[in-house]
Amino acid sequence: MKQLLIYDNLTPLTRQDHGNLSLRKLESFAFARQTNAVPLVVAEFPLAAIEYAIVFTDTEEGIVPAAILGARNGENLFVDDNGRWNAAYAPAFVRRYPFAFATDEKAERFTVMIDPGHSGFNTSGEGDRLFNADGTSAALLETMIAFLQDYQGMFARTKIFGARLAELGLLDEVEANLPLPSDPQRKLAGFKIVNRAKLKSIPADVLAEMLREDELEFVFLHLFSLRNLDRLKDKLIPRT
Repeated sequence: MKQLLIYDNLTPLTRQDHGNLSLRKLESFAFARQTNAVPLVVAEFPLAAIEYAIVFTDTEEGIVPAAILGARNGENLFVDDNGRWNAAYAPAFVRRYPFAFATDEKAERFTVMIDPGHSGFNTSGEGDRLFNADGTSAALLETMIAFLQDYQGMFARTKIFGARLAELGLLDEVEANLPLPSDPQRKLAGFKIVNRAKLKSIPADVLAEMLREDELEFVFLHLFSLRNLDRLKDKLIPRT
């Protein structure tokens, strides 16, 4: 069973256990082939809105935006048979693989995690080392840690945005009709979008605050992105 949607066996990265590991450049996104949605952070909205429908979902960590990648369970329409990602922008959640961050209950301590079964990991020196000979973090690992820290910071900002939408009662649970020749009643459900009428009724002072915090921009990008639901259907038809 996958962990965090795309990982097989998340394990804490340690010098003792992984000091000899190298990592070849990621060449395949096959690990995400069965994932039909992934989380987004708000910093991704400008690029993600061009490619994906951005929706909102209830999670243990609150309201979180997500990019819809498929209309059926276990199917990612953006990964082809050769493992290529068929979009100009791949979400950061996917690009950070095979690394991840784990946090304690208070989110005060962070641990770098890896998926050691990833095919790019090896002990034959192919690609880039994770640790230098003296046990210090190599350039690749330092780059990934910086990426993960930035992602974690933006995820915290994203949760604040989701909480704002929930607090204002702007989100409605909806279904999207994705009729296919072989399945004319097909629907995509289990997600929320911003209600335009409710958005227009927000008090002026709250709108001004959302504008200052860039939250209105995020809302408009979300609404703009929903047109990609039709593009999702176009991707689905050749696979039916």
